[in-house]
Amino acid sequence: MKGIFLGDAFQIGRVYPTWIKERLFDIADVEDKVYTKETLSENMDAECIFSTWGMPHFTAEEIARYFPRLRAVYYAAGTVQGFAREFLESGVRIYSAWGANAVPVAEYTVAQIILANKGFFRSSALASRGERARAVDVYQRYNGNYGCSVGIIGVGMIGSMVCERLADYNLSVKFFDPFLSDARADELGIERASLEEIFSTCMVVSNHLANKPETVKMLKKEHFEKMSPYSTFINTGRGAQVDEEGLCRVLRAREDITAILDVTYPEPPTEDSPFYSLDNCILTPHIAGSFGREVERMAEYMLDSFENPEKNEVTLDMLSRMA
Repeated sequence: MKGIFLGDAFQIGRVYPTWIKERLFDIADVEDKVYTKETLSENMDAECIFSTWGMPHFTAEEIARYFPRLRAVYYAAGTVQGFAREFLESGVRIYSAWGANAVPVAEYTVAQIILANKGFFRSSALASRGERARAVDVYQRYNGNYGCSVGIIGVGMIGSMVCERLADYNLSVKFFDPFLSDARADELGIERASLEEIFSTCMVVSNHLANKPETVKMLKKEHFEKMSPYSTFINTGRGAQVDEEGLCRVLRAREDITAILDVTYPEPPTEDSPFYSLDNCILTPHIAGSFGREVERMAEYMLDSFENPEKNEVTLDMLSRMA
């Protein structure tokens, strides 16, 4: 099978380590060259494409013109929404490393949940300023992790991984996801609940909704107003899913609750964003996903998919549910 690398040369260079490239040279006859859309020629003999962030979009006509023999695209990154549909409708199989990219997000989220329940974020800020008495008073207002209720909004790939990892702790996990079956919920040991119940009863609420038009500003001011005293909201999904103006108003009115935002809309926030002036808002620069050596896991998933075609495939039906 003849393969090519396609997309951004810098991204492909950092995502595909040498050992995986050498393996692909052997088993997929991949050229040691990175093509861009501008350097492609018509009627290429590529039967498979290996890419990552920076994969260009093609129309169905362009796919037929450039890749008449193409059978599969292996995308060593997460969401394929920007390019997949036309390939799938042209009969080309798509594989994505969304599962690999979900791993560090789940790890990050679980770490934040455990620290949040210990009052880490509020008490550490006070202790670091030398306000030890206030720091002690604040952390004692949290309940810790044992028996604590945690709410997961969206139980797709990432949400499922979070729930699986939380099973190692003595936590009560509630979830909101209309698409999750009762059988899968039972398997994960989690309890179905409404958004209102999750925000009003859980000490940590973590957002993992798929990034869809119907989820824009789905998490509203009235949800945040219902949050339990000294509870925490974590967002590693997308900023657009949150009514951020409403969230800012609630954070300003309620110093007891905390927001940990790895994503915002826009990203980063504008220079005049209220997020920067709120002591109970913690911003991180979209670090939950894969970076550093973590990105190599995504290339390894695509190597595995090439050797085991039943793994990590994305179908047209899945596009309607995926982030």
